[in-house]
Amino acid sequence: MIKDKIIELIEKNIKVEHISIRDRSAGHKHHKHSDGGGHYKLHVVSDDFNNMSLLQRHQTIYKLVNHMIQKEIHALSMITQTISEYKKSIKK
Repeated sequence: MIKDKIIELIEKNIKVEHISIRDRSAGHKHHKHSDGGGHYKLHVVSDDFNNMSLLQRHQTIYKLVNHMIQKEIHALSMITQTISEYKKSIKK
């Protein structure tokens, strides 16, 4: 499964505290320009993101899944947080 492959790639390269991925492909399968790649929403929590900008965090993830873009992944949205950012967000 593509979701499992994405998670495995990330967990092999980043010390993950929490990771989740939602497949949102069903809502996009009738798009005119759909090439079959899936639409995913990813949430990764790791202190490896400390001292990284949002752009650097996303670049880190994209480097890991780059070979999957266009064939297996059409769209990837993500939330990347440190552990302290995550704990603050769930207290709200």
